[in-house]
Amino acid sequence: MEFLQDHSVQNELLLILISVVLGLLIGAEREYRNKSAGLRTFILVCFGSCLFTILSIKIGIGNPDRLAANIITGIGFLGAGVIFKGDNKIDGITTATTIWATASIGMAVGSGYVYLSMLGTALVLLILSALIYLQEWIDYRHRIREYRITVAKKEDISYCEKVFKEHHLKYLLVKLQYTKDNLSVTWKLTGDHKDHDQIIRNLIDDPKIIAYQFF
Repeated sequence: MEFLQDHSVQNELLLILISVVLGLLIGAEREYRNKSAGLRTFILVCFGSCLFTILSIKIGIGNPDRLAANIITGIGFLGAGVIFKGDNKIDGITTATTIWATASIGMAVGSGYVYLSMLGTALVLLILSALIYLQEWIDYRHRIREYRITVAKKEDISYCEKVFKEHHLKYLLVKLQYTKDNLSVTWKLTGDHKDHDQIIRNLIDDPKIIAYQFF
């Protein structure tokens, strides 16, 4: 009986060690990209989820999923802490969802599904590392920026729209602000990255453009 107990403890220690290694792999990728949650965070998330799952199986014999289900709730609060608003977008969502996925990997390890957790880790790393190049390519081909352009008179609005069309950029007028001396117009422009670069160079030398900024 004592041998069986020792053997069980050894298995649980091995599962905890595996969860630490898998959390380290994901955390290293996030740390390399200098994200808000890094190496230690992901190790602790994976390890903690694994340990809570082991405990839920041991002490929740009648209802083993009761404790494990609360892991998801706790991870939700943790993930919300790394989401913040940037200049013109919401940042941290990928890191938050990675924390959520890492918790599921830790739970899989704690439940004894080691091969499933390894597959999950490989998929997470593939999505975070390899697919970033596809994301960058899509963003390069379909860049969306907001431009705030100041012109002298109302007729110059149509002139700006003509310039956008010449540079193959789709445009949407977002906001129009009038002052005594000029007009400040905000457009949302969509198009290829090189077209954005070209129009920026042209706006600098355009005599009808008083001032501009993009973000």
